[in-house]
Amino acid sequence: MVVAVVLLACLMMAAPVFAQKYTIAMVVKGAGNPFFEACRKGGEEAAAELGINFIFQAPETPTAEGQIAIIDALIAQRVDAILISANDPDALVPVTRRAMDRGIKVVAFDSAVAPAGRHLFLNQADMELIGRIQVQLLAEMIDFQGEIAILSAASTMANQNTWIEWMKEELKLPQYENMKLVSIVYGDDLREKSYTEALGLFRAYPNLRGIISPTTVGVAATARAIEDQGLSGKIALTGLGLPSEMAEYIRNGTCEAVALWNPIDLGYVSTYMAHALLTGEIKGAAGETVKIGRMGEREIIQTADGGLEVVLGAPFVFDKDNIDDWYLVY
Repeated sequence: MVVAVVLLACLMMAAPVFAQKYTIAMVVKGAGNPFFEACRKGGEEAAAELGINFIFQAPETPTAEGQIAIIDALIAQRVDAILISANDPDALVPVTRRAMDRGIKVVAFDSAVAPAGRHLFLNQADMELIGRIQVQLLAEMIDFQGEIAILSAASTMANQNTWIEWMKEELKLPQYENMKLVSIVYGDDLREKSYTEALGLFRAYPNLRGIISPTTVGVAATARAIEDQGLSGKIALTGLGLPSEMAEYIRNGTCEAVALWNPIDLGYVSTYMAHALLTGEIKGAAGETVKIGRMGEREIIQTADGGLEVVLGAPFVFDKDNIDDWYLVY
């Protein structure tokens, strides 16, 4: 009996050695995007705190097909959870469903997979607020009058499309009656294509007063195009931009202001969400609270489409008054 008790005690003491070390994989839209490199930094920070393995992967170009191939490989590797910023909300559902059917937790962040293909979604901020604030910023820059255009990422990206719909709603308000949305173009989150699309807008609309680009790749490419064409101060620009990439343009007046949330926090929080699902700390139900390290807690809410999500927080506006405080951060 004494021997049995001793053996049991030894096994209990040794148990942590054999405890499962989870592997969480982050799959982003495309390689070489600084926004997602910042997300990676946050995911790695969370993984170090949680004592888990962290994998970061991206397709060479931002396509659903590239992401599907990566996810299929991750399923074969038997990772425990997948974090995904979707290039197409619907095209990824079959492959993420396969992952879920094999017990892999799927957490979308930044750009959602449709509810049927995920357990949870980390929404960077209220979608309506993101769309409206970009119109508000540009309107102030052009005195609420003139032709404007939108240079988006890919036409299939759910977050971009939702923001644009809210931009259109904002533009219906009486104070914007002298502003006209003349075009929406897509740079596919590729630097040179976004640059070319911006040049196309300059040619097609000689009276263009401003551009909104709700994508970090697009807004930086558009700023470069405005500067190269000598249009700084003539065509206003705003959108969602990384302070590290936009600092020069904000300082020299090519772009007065951009908005963005902290992508480091996106990676950090989504990793904690996946880990909470894996450990059983949460089931992934509306009303539950997720503990997320230095970020405190966030509540899971149910959206109109039946999906379950966590909202990171409100976007922050970067301008000449604060850009020097942020450009070295991300």
